[in-house]
Amino acid sequence: MTGVAEALVSVVLVHGGFVDGSGWEDVHRILTKDGYSVSIVQNPTKSLADDVAFTKRVIDAQSKPVILVGHSYGGVVVTEAGNHPNVKGLVYVAAFAPDRGESVSSLIKDPAPGAPVPPILPPQDGFLALDKTKFAASFAADVGAKKAAFMADSQVPWGVDALTGAVSEPSWRIKPSWYLVAKDDKMIPPAAQRAMSQRAGSTVVEVPGSHAVYVSRPRDVAALIERAAKQVAAKEVAAKQ
Repeated sequence: MTGVAEALVSVVLVHGGFVDGSGWEDVHRILTKDGYSVSIVQNPTKSLADDVAFTKRVIDAQSKPVILVGHSYGGVVVTEAGNHPNVKGLVYVAAFAPDRGESVSSLIKDPAPGAPVPPILPPQDGFLALDKTKFAASFAADVGAKKAAFMADSQVPWGVDALTGAVSEPSWRIKPSWYLVAKDDKMIPPAAQRAMSQRAGSTVVEVPGSHAVYVSRPRDVAALIERAAKQVAAKEVAAKQ
């Protein structure tokens, strides 16, 4: 029998830079098996403005209140797109959670001493890529070798305009949020994830995992999304009584 959360809430998943929405496959499988309506945004990652517009179109298509989920750069997208009135909760998965005027570029410009440096190659024609030979170690250290190699070879060019796109109004200031910290992340340092989640007032869980934690530990990611969905659904029910 379908529960309250599954009946009342839709989930929208937003991928980050260098990858596409197919990485959400196992999370999607778990959520849909549990009865949730799930949509995956295929953002072009050319510019933040375009990605927010793509995401809002998917939100517009939902008939239920939305839990909006972002991984990595997808956190920037959901921070801005989350101002859509149908979004009732935000879930960040090893993601950037910028404040007003911040971008990925501004958040990574002053890394802490000793923090790992992502192997981003110099831009080509306005787009970025990760060094394929270092992709697995930096992005997907706990993903199977064959899948990590495929992820490296199937990278989506990440636009410099997406990297530098700044948030105008952070939705986490007015909407509840949840944050999954990947404790072994070599792309966004765990300390930075904790600082951003604390600033946003997020409900936080921490799990062992690389930056690709949504691929390597889909059950942990799905569990946090379902936790957020249940809490949002309970609020929706209470508001109608």
